This record gives sequence, C-alpha cells and structure tokens, in this order.
Amino acid sequence: MSHQNVTKPKKPACLPKTKVTFRLLQQDEIAMGPGKAELLEAIDKTGSISAAGKTMKMSYRRAWMLVDVMNRCFAQPLVLTAKGGHQGGGAILTPFGKLVLERYRQVNLAINLTVEAYLPLFAGLLNSPESNQTTEQIADNLSEPPIKNPE
Repeated sequence: MSHQNVTKPKKPACLPKTKVTFRLLQQDEIAMGPGKAELLEAIDKTGSISAAGKTMKMSYRRAWMLVDVMNRCFAQPLVLTAKGGHQGGGAILTPFGKLVLERYRQVNLAINLTVEAYLPLFAGLLNSPESNQTTEQIADNLSEPPIKNPE
C-alpha cells in the first residue's frame, strides 16, 4: 500500500451545527411545524391571534389561516377565539392545544438529540472554516484519484 499523497483528514475544532425541523402532516396539510408551534406559543403569551401574528411579522389573515388549518387537522381545536367588540376579542390555547404543542416540542427535541448523537460520524470529514482549499486541492489529498465524468 502506497502512502504517497495520503494525508489524514484534519479534525475540526468543533462538530458542525445542524438544523433539523419536522412537520406533522394530516393528509395534504401541515398540521404542525416550527412556525405553527411558534404561533401557538405567541397566542398563548399574547391572548390574541392578531398580536401573535404581529410578534412574528405576520398578517392577521395569515395567522388566522394557520390557526384554522391546525384546528381542522386535529381531533379537537387547539385555539378558541372570542369575537371582538368594544373590548376586543381574544384567543386562547385549549388544554388540548397545549398538549399538542408540548408533544411537538418533545418530538422535536428527541429528533435533534438523535441527530447530535450521530454528528461525530462527520468528525474530520468537513473542511475547517479557515480552509480555502479548492476542489482540486482536496482531490490531490485523497488516497485515490477522484472519479472523472467521461467527456
């Protein structure tokens, strides 16, 4: 076995970061996802679909449409609303809505912890941020020549 032009990959100082999200589908609709979970939290905090939408830089119409999709997709409503008037309306998360949100957060955490557990598989396989190597330079460091497409 020839050791010519063989270099071991450098281990990064830290592992790469990941961004994993999941969406819960009910037929063709997204019943729950990261944006809807954030909207539910904002409704719970503000007591209003309109105010929740504003905190997310979202129109009232868009926020209302997302709530409507969630309420239709689940067995029970996640959000209850009161009509406006001179004192204004309001919105609350139902106990069922709080349960769905809690379970979504639990599953999301479990998924991300699982992905983090497998990140060491990429140790030494990624360039360090300081590396400015070209594809050709990286290929020169490989033990086998890169496969080229036939022309």
